[in-house]
This record gives sequence, C-alpha cells and structure tokens, in this order.
Amino acid sequence: MPSRAKNSTGRWVERAATTGGGRTYRGQVPINWYASLILICVVGLLLLGFSRYERTHPTVNTAGQPTTSQVWHAALATDICGTMKPSLPASTNAGRVGLTTDGSGVVTIAPKNSSESGGNATLGRFVTEYGNGLQLSDSTLRYPGESANTNGDVCPKGTPDSGKQGVVIVYSWPNFSAQKGSETSGAPQDLRFTNGQLITMAFVPATASIPKPPGKVVTSLITAVEQSAGNAGGTTTSTTVPVTTTPSVAPTASTSRTGPTVAPSTTPTT
Repeated sequence: MPSRAKNSTGRWVERAATTGGGRTYRGQVPINWYASLILICVVGLLLLGFSRYERTHPTVNTAGQPTTSQVWHAALATDICGTMKPSLPASTNAGRVGLTTDGSGVVTIAPKNSSESGGNATLGRFVTEYGNGLQLSDSTLRYPGESANTNGDVCPKGTPDSGKQGVVIVYSWPNFSAQKGSETSGAPQDLRFTNGQLITMAFVPATASIPKPPGKVVTSLITAVEQSAGNAGGTTTSTTVPVTTTPSVAPTASTSRTGPTVAPSTTPTT
C-alpha cells in the first residue's frame, strides 16, 4: 500500500510539473495581456481625439439670456481703413428673423427661437441673418456693396490708412459710458451680444485705435434701450445701459479718425 501511494503521488507531481512550468507553457503567447494593452491604447487614442474635438468645437451654451421673451439693443459700426461707413441699411427680413437693424446703427436682438437666444445671440448670427453681402470672420470683413477686405490687404488710396496693411478687428464696449473697450479674442463672429453694448467691426492696421460707433448711433441706442425698459414695466437686465448719468464727452482714447464719437450730453427722457 505505501508503495502504491508513493507511486501515485509521484505521478501527480510529475504531471503537475509538466503542465505548470513546462516548455509548452513558456512558449505560449500571452494573448490576454496583449489584448488588454491594445484596448488601453485604443481607448487612450479615442479620449485624445475627443478632447481635441471638444477644444476645436466648443459646445454652444444656448441657455440664458437673451430669451425669446426679451428684447435687447446694441450699437454697431463698421470702420474700413480709417473711414467710418454709414450704418447698415435696414434689414429686409425683419419679419422672419430676430436679430435685425432698422438702419440707425442699432441692432435689435429679439430672439424668435433657440437658434437666436442665449449663447446663439452672436454678432456672427446677425451677420448671417442680415445677408446682403455683409461678411465677417477672423480674416475677412466685407461691407455691403464693396469688395471684401482680407487680412494683409493694403488699404487703398484716399483712405486715412492708405498704403498700410489691414487686419480684421472687432472691438466692443459694455455700454455707451464705458471708457475702455476690449478686442474680441478668438473668432469675432462668436462675440455674444449684451444689452446696451457698442461694437465696431474694423479692417485697419493692427496698431490702429478703434473708435466707438458715432454719436448719433449711440443716441439711437440709448433711446431704444430706454423704450424697451419702459415697455417692460421699467425692469431691465444687469447689462442695460445706465440712464441716470451721462458723461459729457466720450473717452478720447476711442475717438474716430473720420467722424464724431462724442456721446450725447443729455439722456433722452422716457
């Protein structure tokens, strides 16, 4: 009996040795390990690709103001090579779209649907809806009825910036009394409207001083904002142009080279 048990145990040990650490096991390819490694690499590449897509295609925030029940106003001007162009003619499709102008230089932001409200209420949306040859991008500005101006083009003779290379710049001020404006970073067409805002689209030398919209446009803006506030029962948003005080002169740092930019000395009464 002891001998048979010993022989049985010996055969079990021998069998275990051959299956657990033999040459056959050492020669096998660790398929599961390689599969896991490949899966990790694939997932990593997908995450990198998604991250880059999110950076280059940011999600537009369609929530917030202005809503489809609000009406905002902003002043808009166009400076080409130092010459302030006339205000854009009135929108021809005002009954169908919510971002329009009446020809006074004031843009009315009255969203009709989600494509125009919240984060979609942008300068680029207005340009698209306005049509009539108006173009705006980070490299091109075209005033209706004229040739497009592209970054690097030389300003023509007869303009204040004659012979100088121009670039597209969009400058904005939060309200008519703001002394400092700011250049739009990124794509200028993505600039979001705010109530009482002043905007100048310009094709000028990179070092040029960008002027505010002309004084008569600012006056029209103040009137429009006050009328909207009155129609809404006197309630306004936090971005409304202040109407209690008015500076007598606009800041000299943003004076137009070809037209007045003096702010109105008195505020129209409601």
